Amino acid sequence: MGSVLSIRHSAVGDYLVTIEEKNKATYLRAYTNWRYQAVEKTRVGVRLLGHLLRGSSFRGTPKEQMEIIEIPLFEPPLCMACCSLTGDLLVGCAKSLVVFSLKRQTLSEQLSVLDFERVLILHIQGWSPSQVAFCAGYVALQTELEVLVVKLTPQQKSSAAAEEHALLPEDIMTETSIDEDAEMTKDGFSPLHAQEDFFLFPKHQEMLGNEAQECGISLVLEWTGMEAESRGDMSVVYVLFRRFAPDFFQGCSVEETRLHSLQLHPMFTGKQKEASDSKRGEPTCVFVFFSLPNTGYMYSLKNTVELVSTYQYPEKAHQAVLSDQFLYIITRNALQCFTVRCSAVAARVDDPYIDTTMKACPPVTMEVCALRIQLFIGLKLLCQDGNQIVLLTAADVDSKEDTERTARRNTESREHRALTGILVAVGLEPSSTPTLESLLSRSFLSRKTSVCKPTEPADSGHGWNLYVITSVSTLQLYREIVEYSKRYEQSSPSSQSCVHLLSEGHLLLRTALLLQDCESAERAQLQEAFQESCAQLGDCFSRSAGSHDHPICDRRYHSLIWCLICRFDKKDCHLALPYYKMSGLAVTDVIKRNMPVSSISAGYGKGFIFFLKHSLYEETMEELSKDMADKVLEIFSVAEPAQLPHVVSSPSMLNADPYSAMTHLRQLEASGAPSITLSLCVASQALRKGDLHTYRQQMDRHAEMLQVYGFIEEPKLLLHGRGKGVLPTILAQHLHDTHEGLLVAAVVALHENSKIRLEEADLFFQELCKDGAEADSSPQLLVDFWEALLVASSHEAIIQELLFRLTSVYIDRITRRDRSGVKALKTAEDLINSCSHYGMLYPWVSILTPVQFNITHDHQEDLHKLQSLLCGPTLEVSSILPLLEQLTDSDRTGLSVHVLCATKLGQHETSIDRLLDRCPEAIIPYANHELQNDKLSLWWQKLFPEVCDRIRTAGNDNTVLLSALKETLVVAAKELNPLDFLDLLPDDGTAHFFLPHLLECSQ
Repeated sequence: MGSVLSIRHSAVGDYLVTIEEKNKATYLRAYTNWRYQAVEKTRVGVRLLGHLLRGSSFRGTPKEQMEIIEIPLFEPPLCMACCSLTGDLLVGCAKSLVVFSLKRQTLSEQLSVLDFERVLILHIQGWSPSQVAFCAGYVALQTELEVLVVKLTPQQKSSAAAEEHALLPEDIMTETSIDEDAEMTKDGFSPLHAQEDFFLFPKHQEMLGNEAQECGISLVLEWTGMEAESRGDMSVVYVLFRRFAPDFFQGCSVEETRLHSLQLHPMFTGKQKEASDSKRGEPTCVFVFFSLPNTGYMYSLKNTVELVSTYQYPEKAHQAVLSDQFLYIITRNALQCFTVRCSAVAARVDDPYIDTTMKACPPVTMEVCALRIQLFIGLKLLCQDGNQIVLLTAADVDSKEDTERTARRNTESREHRALTGILVAVGLEPSSTPTLESLLSRSFLSRKTSVCKPTEPADSGHGWNLYVITSVSTLQLYREIVEYSKRYEQSSPSSQSCVHLLSEGHLLLRTALLLQDCESAERAQLQEAFQESCAQLGDCFSRSAGSHDHPICDRRYHSLIWCLICRFDKKDCHLALPYYKMSGLAVTDVIKRNMPVSSISAGYGKGFIFFLKHSLYEETMEELSKDMADKVLEIFSVAEPAQLPHVVSSPSMLNADPYSAMTHLRQLEASGAPSITLSLCVASQALRKGDLHTYRQQMDRHAEMLQVYGFIEEPKLLLHGRGKGVLPTILAQHLHDTHEGLLVAAVVALHENSKIRLEEADLFFQELCKDGAEADSSPQLLVDFWEALLVASSHEAIIQELLFRLTSVYIDRITRRDRSGVKALKTAEDLINSCSHYGMLYPWVSILTPVQFNITHDHQEDLHKLQSLLCGPTLEVSSILPLLEQLTDSDRTGLSVHVLCATKLGQHETSIDRLLDRCPEAIIPYANHELQNDKLSLWWQKLFPEVCDRIRTAGNDNTVLLSALKETLVVAAKELNPLDFLDLLPDDGTAHFFLPHLLECSQ
């Protein structure tokens, strides 16, 4: 409807929005259903924002027509942007930013139309944006030399920021509320002081995160939408501020340092991308890009705000477009493509295992590469969508730059002559003073010249052309990169350029896999190429760092052009490990890939040795064949002989020749003082050879405690595997047969030093004893380990677990009374003397189950250990109550355990009844030990009446009960006053029996 000054398309809603000019007035219009007009269906409707046509034309069957929506504004629009996630519209004006929310209004069951609602106004004081961007709540503003990025975030009403970003005051729109300097910043230079003919530019400035609040630009929010109450309070969070100043000493003009191509770019990965299509989920990463004529800048905004990449263009760029995989720029006559680091940032956000020994990714800070230069004539505009690039060219006779340069040269010539005349008039000769001559040579003196408005291109341009270019597929470009890197691999396999090129190819594949927008067959090819890329990078990092060569500049249209140098040092050799893991290669294949290179070099690469060591230590590699295992021994004997004991002990080296291993170990032993681990390793290999003499000789060289330290240093001497796959070694099996105490002590030390978990130790001993005489699931050696660990451990959770296990075993053995005759390493007396969790047996317990009790010696030990645990301070009786169900109290064995548990639970009265009924001779020792302090009253309240009742029933001939009655009267006479004691005496009692106790109480 007018001359289009700017146009944008939103994929969400599929609408076009334009800034148009007609009759010297500027309009903002949105075009919906525009595709009907594109296929020459000429019905067009025009309406205002929010005014829906509900007349007869919309009744009945929906009609296909384009709609033009007029969007009124307080100020003329300068720029605009559409949110790629929601379709919302952001419009930049001289003093404010206006946010319009995209709505779909339902007119009938068959018809719905798009509309906009103005929901938010951001008032800017002292700033006038020339370009804006809007995405995922982030708002980016740009003037000619400044960039500001903020984020609109919800906040709690009680937060301190609510006052800082309050709603708009009533007088905000008055002219007096705007600072005077704001009028002088329309051109975007934000001067500190403005004079009539000169600008004073501030210095370069970069503020990230919270520091950006100090940029001096004020943003005030005003809610205008109908849903303002439901949205809650919003605040402005400053994210980034960047100010540039022209470098006049390089002879650059203001026009040549003007910012352009502001862009907010979201990146989704995996499930986030799927969620964005339906629920508009948050992107994994958000990037902002902006560019000067010769330099581009890309920042990451989510999580940590940081500068990701800086792009140095070989010539002046007119426009740049950022995508997930590439940065495209156009110069006057060329289309150029640069790599980006979006996938490197997103991978670290998406996968927490990146930058560990499990996975790796090229660094975000790696220098970018320029890929492909395609020449064109008169490039004007660049667009990109997916793998399609659209270019608009025009072969003008006199370009806009030439016209501006001629006009500027004429203006500068007039000013030069005028200023020279002034200096001569006051007696100064410019040619005689270098300072004045330099001043006159500068082109920034005239304000009018510096901010000269570019002329609009004539409508009658010459040779307008539209090009649609399909970019090369990821796989093809990756193969070109690999082919191009081979020239460096031939000269120096670990050169900087070779690693850099392979890293670029790796990032291309990673980007394609992160986006997950390809078919399953193509994805399988990408995954295969990705593993190949990981293997190639592993090869580079596994080899020694070579000489630092420089890349060759090769200007070809269909291959790589040049690669900027990235740093590769020997300190990066550790990256061989994660890259080889990601490649899916077996260790045997990795060794074969490194052997040809290593054989012609001075030694083996540090990265290769690092990979082998970690693979052996982590026990992730497969069991090597005899030849390959012997080769690994040879490699370490040359590269790192000190690691040989650890290498030989690895489960992957079981097929290694023991004679060859012994030879390498003897050489290591001869080269220095023998270590404990080396002696144990030699002893283990001697067992494999059947050489018991050498075995005893090596074991006798060190004391047992030192040998335990050796097993701590190398646990694989005793066991292989982790988790449910724990297996004992030949040395562990021999110690089981000959030296169980050392074996148990070693495994306890491994557990206490976090070398093995409790469950793994259980599996280890069960596997070790599976062929023994013990048929139960808890062999005696495992119980010995639990008892020894209970002595050594200080972790409460482990202690309670061990107490429960031991109690269960003791009760089970006492109940079944079938033992294999295997003797325990420690007796009950040993445990009582060495472990605080085992307590001394109470006197009354010894009366219940004396040492001469009629059970076997083994069960006597188990019973005493159980009783000792119950007499100790640590065992929680409530946790073992279910176990007591299998142990009856029909004999004194079970009775002692049940009475101990009842007493620890505070059930003293029940225990008194049980003892009086089953073992009255233990009642007085029980009462003397248990009925103390707050339980003292049970002597006369419970024990005395119960004894009297049983004497009445049994008669006066029961000497045990009579003795118990006398002891009870002695205690009662000491604790009660005469009247209470007299009331305690039974009416049917004999006077001469109770009278002495009454007299003692009276005294």
